Amino acid sequence: MSVAKFERLVGEALDALPEELGALMENVAIVAEDRHATEDLLGLYEGIPLTERDDYGGLVMPDVISLYRLPLCEMCRDEGELVEEIAVTVVHEIAHHFGIDDESLHAWGWG
Repeated sequence: MSVAKFERLVGEALDALPEELGALMENVAIVAEDRHATEDLLGLYEGIPLTERDDYGGLVMPDVISLYRLPLCEMCRDEGELVEEIAVTVVHEIAHHFGIDDESLHAWGWG
């Protein structure tokens, strides 16, 4: 799948999130990349979760949520499955932005 089409699907997954959730996200960039440099990941949150921020204003670089196109495409049989997996990965990484850990996500069926 092309980079442009993958980015469009990521955008659609973000657009499908409730507006209230998006309004709560603070200083976070969401990017699509081919692969993580050293690990086999579908997505990655890098930053300081909202629950751990004290004084986070000013000129602080944004947190980054990366979605990895090639591993996501490789694990899915068709575009419909890819759309679902992108949505799950987006929710999973955004949950980390809100301070929700992997253990909780797995317990809730999101892992």
